[in-house]
Amino acid sequence: MSKIAKVEGHKDLIRDLHSNAIVNTNTTEYSLYLQRRKLREKSNDILRDTVKEINSLKSELFEIKKLLKEVINK
Repeated sequence: MSKIAKVEGHKDLIRDLHSNAIVNTNTTEYSLYLQRRKLREKSNDILRDTVKEINSLKSELFEIKKLLKEVINK
């Protein structure tokens, strides 16, 4: 078992003396962090999908304009 030490000035942080890693022992804060991360990923996915849809619409609009110009020129 690794030895641990409290991080001075931080009640929820400990240091694993074997790996020198800092570990947060506050499970509530960790759960909140995971929720925020999941929401941020979902928001990014929605934004990415919206950008794809806009680009698709722009492409279709360009195609329509091109066809209209062809019809007008005939």
